[in-house]
Amino acid sequence: MLNRPHAGWRTTPPDAPAGLAPWLTDRDSLTAALRSRCRQLRVECRWQGLAPVLRDESALLGVSPRGRVWVREVALVADGVPWVWARSVALPGDLRSRWRDLAGLGNRSLGAALFADRRVARGNLLVRRLSRRDPRQRLAAACFAESAGDLLRAPLWARRSLFCRGAARILVTEVFAPTVPPRQAASA
Repeated sequence: MLNRPHAGWRTTPPDAPAGLAPWLTDRDSLTAALRSRCRQLRVECRWQGLAPVLRDESALLGVSPRGRVWVREVALVADGVPWVWARSVALPGDLRSRWRDLAGLGNRSLGAALFADRRVARGNLLVRRLSRRDPRQRLAAACFAESAGDLLRAPLWARRSLFCRGAARILVTEVFAPTVPPRQAASA
């Protein structure tokens, strides 16, 4: 599976805050983990449609750096506060074939659909601190602005992984708000 470290993305977060590192490295469903930490979790679809692929996404999806992809951007809102901003990217042709059941999710969880499908394989989790020039940093910061305020001066951390169903791929990037509660590492 084409999901190895690339463009600053790493398999381990060497300098992530201690309470955030477990969020970045947990391979289970993020939606389920967040749901267990709040009274109400909702998915808020902020934008969906065709858009230019980002340079570091193009190689993982096998598309030209000038290509257009299907993009879905959502906020995972816990008790009224956005804790995660997520961007899912797929080839438009894959949405008309192998992923057609995911194209109309609206405000439903992509993660729940992916983890419920035994035909879906997940690649490695890759993490990084986003730079201020990264468009995902700007979009996530805008999502978190009202609830995080001055905390947004700190860098935002993200994780991503590639989900495959046969040859069809979806790249999911999740950016964590500075207000997400600290999490303890799972004991072995």
